[in-house]
Amino acid sequence: MQTPAATTMNSLPTGYRAAVVGASGAIGGALLRALQADPRCGQVTALSRLSEPALDLLDEASLAAAASRLRADGPLHLLVCATGILQVDGRGPEKRLADLDAATLARAHAVNAIGPALLIKHFHGLLPLQGRSLLAVLSARVGSIGDNRLGGWYSYRASKAALNMLLRTAAIEVARQRPLAVLAALHPGTVRSGLSAPIIGSAAASQPDDAAGHLLAVLDALPAEGGSGGFHAWDGAPIAW
Repeated sequence: MQTPAATTMNSLPTGYRAAVVGASGAIGGALLRALQADPRCGQVTALSRLSEPALDLLDEASLAAAASRLRADGPLHLLVCATGILQVDGRGPEKRLADLDAATLARAHAVNAIGPALLIKHFHGLLPLQGRSLLAVLSARVGSIGDNRLGGWYSYRASKAALNMLLRTAAIEVARQRPLAVLAALHPGTVRSGLSAPIIGSAAASQPDDAAGHLLAVLDALPAEGGSGGFHAWDGAPIAW
């Protein structure tokens, strides 16, 4: 799939409302720019610890407050959670069992899985009861249990696998009241960012704006029926759980 010259979310209604969580990050910022440039987008809200309202995935009260603020403006048609942590307090991904540390495991799960799950808890009610809507979280291919052939990276793998399960389970519940809502876990590929720089070095990686274009194109193409609760790569290909 080629990155579109200009991202247009044709599957959403004209004047759709969007929000990007983690908009201060590399991929989140690129998603924000792409949505701001979409002529079909009526409003896009940037949410982060630096925004107004401020949103901190580790502070559930801030999630509830931000959702309440956005609810006053009407339904939300697109929500993307572009957050994540790869290094914890300067510790890189674990290569061996001997490297495991309880605090690192807990922190990775808090940021990569629990925070996004609580975000869905408070924000899914903003999606319209009728009509199409999209909710996506950034996962990672290394969170695939079936695709794990190299081992290592314990905290990151486990926390992203947990995120995938939480998203999949939420999709089943959300569909009961919002049958046209599509929830998805997305793998952006290797993207050059502050999060990945210490790990990938000079290895090949896409630029954030290219990654954002791919991710939005994948979301826009997901079918309204049978498309919710999936795990997809940046090129639209499904990834094994």
